[in-house]
Amino acid sequence: MLKIAVQMDPIASINPSGDSTFALMLEGQARGHRMDYFVPGTLSLRDRNVSASVAAITVFDKPKGEHFALGEFARVDLAGYDIVMMRQDPPFDMNYITVSHILERLHPKTFVMNPPSAVRNAPEKILVTEFPELMPPTLVTRDREEIRAFRREHGNIILKPLYGNGGAGVFLIQEGDQNLNALIELFEQSFREPFMVQRYLPEVRKGDKRIILVDGEPVAGLNRIPADGEARSNMHAGGRPELSPLTEREREICAAIGPALKERDMVFVGIDVIGGYLTEINVTSPTGIREVKRFGGPDIAVLIWDALEKRRA
Repeated sequence: MLKIAVQMDPIASINPSGDSTFALMLEGQARGHRMDYFVPGTLSLRDRNVSASVAAITVFDKPKGEHFALGEFARVDLAGYDIVMMRQDPPFDMNYITVSHILERLHPKTFVMNPPSAVRNAPEKILVTEFPELMPPTLVTRDREEIRAFRREHGNIILKPLYGNGGAGVFLIQEGDQNLNALIELFEQSFREPFMVQRYLPEVRKGDKRIILVDGEPVAGLNRIPADGEARSNMHAGGRPELSPLTEREREICAAIGPALKERDMVFVGIDVIGGYLTEINVTSPTGIREVKRFGGPDIAVLIWDALEKRRA
């Protein structure tokens, strides 16, 4: 039996039917591991000791509101756990970065998934830029004239926050649209970081495929088709998911990035591919486990736990 601490957003707020962290907790519990729960706001670093307010948790594959039971919370030294799962959702802001620094004091004696320094140094829209030959034309900048020149070159473009998630703040600016300057002004007021600009890929109407990799190897593909009148395909934005086998091009992409993921000891990663182009590498809190299984694909939670148990053997 392993001792597992799961750091996540408040358990009462999740949708258990679609939450990947919940799927991992169900599988860990089924294997007989001790499962405990805490939220990142209770983390403390005192001298060299990392602690959190932790409670034992039992999870149930039932509707929201009936999906968990908690024991009493108590402050616990996290060094006593075999594995800590860092599974809170972005935004990838200074709070997220600080939490990664704190958890790094535990790793690798207590294995943190995914490793905090690797997550901190490879957020999804930055790590992907290591593979420009796999990406659509992409620009990362705050410079207005650079963005305008990129738009003149490519016509329809996508403008999105560099550290966003779930499709929030993603805009399609079509050629001739007069709102670009106003949108740049809004981004400048909302974000201190550079923005990401990409050439719009019309193939997104056929789907934005999430490919899940475990230990650098692809295990399933989930195509997400945008809703009518929507440029975003994220499930949070109404995208319709369907299981989708990997194409030869998608396997080439996975083969190209797999060694970089293995080098960073990334256990659970989700990449996004549109029309044969790699657009993001999601390492913070990837999703899709429940949907893949629901549509007849592999039980990815089983594969992830196999990888974790191998590390702790």
